[in-house]
Amino acid sequence: MEDMKTDAAAMGRLAKALAFICGPDHATTVALAAAAESGADKDIKKARTLFLRLKPGDRKAALTMISD
Repeated sequence: MEDMKTDAAAMGRLAKALAFICGPDHATTVALAAAAESGADKDIKKARTLFLRLKPGDRKAALTMISD
């Protein structure tokens, strides 16, 4: 998740994966999309915090979906 801080494109892909897993209106999905768009430290911190609060299975599934 540390790499996500500097890679807005990866955060955008992660938001799309979470939209599939958790739904497009889920707070984490919305926060990741906002962080990817703005790149602001405040938005990135919020998105990271919410991502880490997800169930481990949801986190793993999302990261697996975006891995190349």
